[in-house]
Amino acid sequence: MNMASATLQLLKKALLLDFGIQGAGFLVSAALKTEKFYDLTGSGTVLLLTYKSLQWGSAKFPRQFIQSGCAAIWATRLGLFLFTRILADGRDRRFNKIKEDPKRFFVAWFLQGVWVFTNILPTLIQNSKSVDVPIGKKEYLGWSSWFVGFLIQIVADHQKSVFRANPANADKFISTGLWRLSRHPNYFGEILMWFGLYLSAFDTLKGYDHLAVISPLFSTFILTKVSGIPMLEKSGLRRWGSDPNYRKYLEETPSLIPSLAKLFK
Repeated sequence: MNMASATLQLLKKALLLDFGIQGAGFLVSAALKTEKFYDLTGSGTVLLLTYKSLQWGSAKFPRQFIQSGCAAIWATRLGLFLFTRILADGRDRRFNKIKEDPKRFFVAWFLQGVWVFTNILPTLIQNSKSVDVPIGKKEYLGWSSWFVGFLIQIVADHQKSVFRANPANADKFISTGLWRLSRHPNYFGEILMWFGLYLSAFDTLKGYDHLAVISPLFSTFILTKVSGIPMLEKSGLRRWGSDPNYRKYLEETPSLIPSLAKLFK
């Protein structure tokens, strides 16, 4: 079997497993009318597909373990964070109406399947390769970008959790720490991670493999145009739109990319 066929076979297996898990998750969650298992299922699927792709691959190279480790660490951290948060909050506002409508709820689970597959596509393709490529500058830059993005997301999530846990901040918006530099620093960190993992896999990609660039592009699109920033910004305007301080925050703080200039103000 040539490398192109091996890659295609691995991707087919991953795709079937991915959507099989999301389908099962939808059926259980729709029956219970709960969104509590949504994010945990998505992150768990990333973990499983990453592990299985290493098993399915015909070779084991250091770059594959490093790349897979990055994806697994991200999935474990984010999955546990989101699951514990929804257990504490009791609900996810994104699903207030969606979970009552089976069709819309199904679409949400289907999109999660697409999100899982596209996010780890560079890693899946790299793990299918039987010929190694020397680790060079692109790999180190990609993994470094992933690490920086990972730290940004961890710090941003922690700062917001601490802020929300303080009763004095009830009905207030966060504008301190990393949130002073960006309105959505956690999303910036996530996007940076996926661009990093695409870059670190770049030299192993051949021909149509480069369609894996859809990984960071799709993640950016979802977070900036669909379920991330637009939903939170809309919610923010409903809650604090009449607050002059919030209006000022919107005007002076970038939506995504942190403003380093604000560090010196």
